[in-house]
Amino acid sequence: MTRSTYLVTGGAGFIGSATVAALTARGDAVRVLDDLSTGRADRLGPEVELIVGSIEDPGTVRAACAGVDRVIHLAARVSVPASWAEPVAFQRTNVEGFLNVLAAAAAAGVGRVVYASSCAVYGSLPGLPKREDAPPAPESPYAASKAADESLASAFSRGLGLPTVGLRYFNVFGPGQDPAGPYGAVIPRFVEAALAGRPLEIYGDGHQGRDFVSVRDVAKANVAAADAPLAGAAVLNIGGGRMLTILELAAAVGAAVGREVSVIHHPPRAGDVRLSMADCAAAGETIGWSAGPDFQAELARTLTWFRDNQGGTG
Repeated sequence: MTRSTYLVTGGAGFIGSATVAALTARGDAVRVLDDLSTGRADRLGPEVELIVGSIEDPGTVRAACAGVDRVIHLAARVSVPASWAEPVAFQRTNVEGFLNVLAAAAAAGVGRVVYASSCAVYGSLPGLPKREDAPPAPESPYAASKAADESLASAFSRGLGLPTVGLRYFNVFGPGQDPAGPYGAVIPRFVEAALAGRPLEIYGDGHQGRDFVSVRDVAKANVAAADAPLAGAAVLNIGGGRMLTILELAAAVGAAVGREVSVIHHPPRAGDVRLSMADCAAAGETIGWSAGPDFQAELARTLTWFRDNQGGTG
């Protein structure tokens, strides 16, 4: 494969660094734009060009897009609860920041923009599994910002011919995830608590269902979407294609650590979706991607990482 140059915004973060590693492993040149508010520079190898800056600054984004073949846009604010506390900040980063990326990519002649959307755009409308042709029904400012991103990407594709692929991530997990992180962090929180012998904290009754997908599979999806010979605007689900309730997840974590775990319940959080599971057929047909079949193996791999790192993030 011909060596290409990729810009990964948010590339020092959890999903971003896994994506960067997948690109550099096959010999691609990678530039990362990250403000390091949650990302860490030590997640990146010495071969990676790091620009410390914000997607909210148009000039920084234009400089980062210069001379790249593809953009994988992962920089974002991602917490549903925090989006209620700071809705304007979420609009500024997730919508205006993404607009900066689209405008800079179009001006630089970038071949494609792959960007992180979210399963949160589906809201709690009935019907499982979730399919991409379901109407958006966001229930938080965070989810609304991702729905707006999809509209912006479609506009740039239709109006300027910029190919875009939005990936609606479901609940991403894996080694290196921050237990204090805001997005989809129930697995690292459960693992950390179980290893320390503390009760697992559940918001709501625990019967809410989630579709978990490993960060390794998500990184593969990002790269596959960047490589696929697509035109126009596409939006694809990226999930494991199976659903666990939070109580079932607690039991699975207990089995993985080899001890019975206790749980404590807190009131449900505003904007949390009740049931979520992905239909990923379109991702298979469009970019040739599917999730690995073994959730338990990925959970064990995550547990091993936390044991080895004493629960710290890296």
